[in-house]
Amino acid sequence: MDASVNRISSSVDERALLIALYLRGADNHRISYSLEELKLLVKTAGGIVVDCITVRRDSIDPAFIIGSGYVEKLKARIVEHNLKLIVFDLNNIKPAQIRNLEEELKCRVVGRNEIILDIFARRARSAEAKIQVELAQLKYILPRLKGLGGVLSRLGGGIGTRGPGETMLETDRRHILRRIDTLSRKLKHYREHRKRTRSLRSGELSGAVVGYTNAGKSTLINLLARDDLFVEDRLFATLDSYTRSVYIGPGVKTLLTDTVGFIQNLPANLIESFRSTLEDIENSAYIIHVVDSSAPDIENNIRTVEAELAGLEVRDKPVILFFNKSDLVDEKT
Repeated sequence: MDASVNRISSSVDERALLIALYLRGADNHRISYSLEELKLLVKTAGGIVVDCITVRRDSIDPAFIIGSGYVEKLKARIVEHNLKLIVFDLNNIKPAQIRNLEEELKCRVVGRNEIILDIFARRARSAEAKIQVELAQLKYILPRLKGLGGVLSRLGGGIGTRGPGETMLETDRRHILRRIDTLSRKLKHYREHRKRTRSLRSGELSGAVVGYTNAGKSTLINLLARDDLFVEDRLFATLDSYTRSVYIGPGVKTLLTDTVGFIQNLPANLIESFRSTLEDIENSAYIIHVVDSSAPDIENNIRTVEAELAGLEVRDKPVILFFNKSDLVDEKT
C-alpha cells in the first residue's frame, strides 16, 4: 500500500447539514423528493442529518454556490450544531467551489456524487466490487485534484474520502495514475472470467433482475430460488452480481442474475467501472424490473431505471415489471 494512503476510523458519525437549491424555473416538487433521498443516502454513509435547508436563487453562484451572504449565515449554524459536513444536493460541484466553501466554513463540503461513491466503498464485499468502486472513485478524483488543492489531505478522512476497506483515498496524482492502471488490468481479468462463465451457460434460459436501489431485487430472487442472498433494508445493500437457478413452472428452469441497484444521477464513473457486471443484463434473454410500489416518487424511479437500461444493449429484450412491497402501500393508505 502506498504511504499516502492512511487508515481511518469508521465508527465516528459525522454531523451533517443538507442543502438543496431552488433555482428559478426548477421543478420544486422533484427537489423535495431528491432532498429526502439525499437524507437516506447520508444516513447510509454513516452521517447524522442534523438539519436540511433550502436556498432560493436565480442561479448557482460560481464561487460559493449559495452566495457569500448565505455562507456568512451558515458559519453560526455550523458552530451552534457542531457540524462537520455540508452536503449539497448537487452532482458535480466544481473543485474551486468546494475549496472556497471549506476555507470559509472550516468544515468539509461534498455533493451527491461523493456520498454515493462513499456508500459503494462501504458496501463493497467481493474483491471485484472493491476494485470497481476504487477505480470509479480515483477516476472521479483525478481531474479534480488541481482545483481542490490540498483540501483532501488537509481535512483528513470522512464521508466522501473513504475507499473500499475504510482507507483514505489516494491524493497523489502519480500514485493515482499507477493505481488506476493496476485496477484496470485486474478488472479486465474479472471481465474475461465473466465472459467465460456466460459462455458455459449459453444454452440455458437466463434473466436479469434490475431495479431502483432497495426495490427488493434480492428478496425476489431469494423467494424464487429459496436461497439466502444477503438482504437488508438499506440503499445499495448488495453490489455484487449473483446468479441463481430457479423454477418458474413445472420443469421450466431459468437463471436469474441479481444486479446492482440504480439511483437517479448515478455517477458516470461508477457505471463505467461496473460495466462488466452490467454486461450480465445485456447478455440475458429477458429482464425483470422490480419496482417498489411504496416509493414516494415511483414514476421517477421507473424512469431512472429505464434511462440506465437505454444506455445498454437491451433494446429488443422483453421487460417484465414486478411491483413489490404492495403491503407497504396498504399501510400508507
